[in-house]
Amino acid sequence: MASPDLLPANAPATLGNLQLLAKQVVEGFRSGLHKSPHKGFSVEFKEHRSYVPGDDPRTIDWKLYGKTDRLFIREHEQETNLRATLLVDSSGSMNYGGQRSHGLTKHDYAVRCAAALAHLMIRQQDGCGLVTFDTKVRRFIPPRVRPKHLTAILSELAKTKPGGETELGDVFHRLAAKLPRRGLLIVLSDLFGDVDRLLTSLAHLRHGGHEVVVFQILDPDEIDFPFDRRTRFRNLEDHDDHHTIDPAQVRRAYLEKLAAFRDALKKGCGRQRIGLVPLTTDRPFADALAAYLAARRRGR
Repeated sequence: MASPDLLPANAPATLGNLQLLAKQVVEGFRSGLHKSPHKGFSVEFKEHRSYVPGDDPRTIDWKLYGKTDRLFIREHEQETNLRATLLVDSSGSMNYGGQRSHGLTKHDYAVRCAAALAHLMIRQQDGCGLVTFDTKVRRFIPPRVRPKHLTAILSELAKTKPGGETELGDVFHRLAAKLPRRGLLIVLSDLFGDVDRLLTSLAHLRHGGHEVVVFQILDPDEIDFPFDRRTRFRNLEDHDDHHTIDPAQVRRAYLEKLAAFRDALKKGCGRQRIGLVPLTTDRPFADALAAYLAARRRGR
């Protein structure tokens, strides 16, 4: 599916054009998906359970009440009233963008994905919230369903700029205390950091009853290390840290460490039943999201 670049390369993501992008991307990939018998981002059917005081009366199965004279809740309808939170990494490492990524940094790509997902979920009456973070949580917007809430999320995404260091494990541990209710957590990050601490913190979120999906966003340069001449590499989270090296001398070691990191991440997420979705910034993000949502609807 074609996905036009609705935002000029290197242009700031203003609220107006971010809204336009989110709307057009969602309408584009929704038209290519099979219709589901269930509404909402979460389409898993659970079962009936007994009604308890405090449950929403709209979820009562009145037909079953007529047959049994007992009140039951249709849990699949509760599941469709999803509470999702988008966790967008705004640390310095997300500010990288190579020549093959169409003028987008990893952070640009994450913002566009988050905007489209927020638009989709609120449009279908799922609650959506937003967390932006680097060394700490920058902004926390709790999940809501109201259309005006989408404007608040997009406005925050449009003005967020990457910068600062981060240790994802520490941030996610702190977030676990802020997210007491079960829901869907969607992480958009390059995931760079200590892999053991990261996996432990993601497990912490899972143990809180959350479903966790991680979109790992990488630039293609970070995957195949294409540099072929002496290059100055600068730490995007610490501008005083920079080195000029011959890439040929470090390429093999770099690629081996990257492969080990990605393998450990894949295995760790698998053990914790965490969805890991690799994305690269040279792939149109609308295509990537459409493929993921189609797979999700098929139950993969």
